[in-house]
Amino acid sequence: MFLSTTTNNLDAKGRVSVPSDFRSVVMDSGFDGIVVWPSFDGDYLEGGGIALLEEYQDSLQTIDYYDEGRMALQRAIFAESRKLAFDSGGRVSLPKEMAEYAGLNGQATFVGLGRRFEIWHPEAYDAHVGDVRKLARENRNRLRSVKRLDGEVVQ
Repeated sequence: MFLSTTTNNLDAKGRVSVPSDFRSVVMDSGFDGIVVWPSFDGDYLEGGGIALLEEYQDSLQTIDYYDEGRMALQRAIFAESRKLAFDSGGRVSLPKEMAEYAGLNGQATFVGLGRRFEIWHPEAYDAHVGDVRKLARENRNRLRSVKRLDGEVVQ
């Protein structure tokens, strides 16, 4: 699970260190890296491991094959995605067009969101946090206990 928020330096070649706990989440996937794509919700990147993309693919299978919305989601996620392999220091090289899309220059903020994460320009994320906390506070009553696959009820 992707947790926490971490800001790391982005060098002139587009290399950024992926937080070590993020790296450990994706290490069992058979691909030694992460997958990222431009968010269609804002000027930041979204990402995760191969398992997340498989979940998205499974979800898309429930929509009619030629549905325009399905095709738009496939293009926005899969066609725009880039697999970024870790180097020996746990860094990835962000493609220039992705760094430009998210306005990343000098630093990148990794935001853990459970099954996925986001990569933001630090100042843009800081400006966004207040609104997110307000919206979360307004929606806290939507959290419910769920029954996990092992039968345990989680409160």
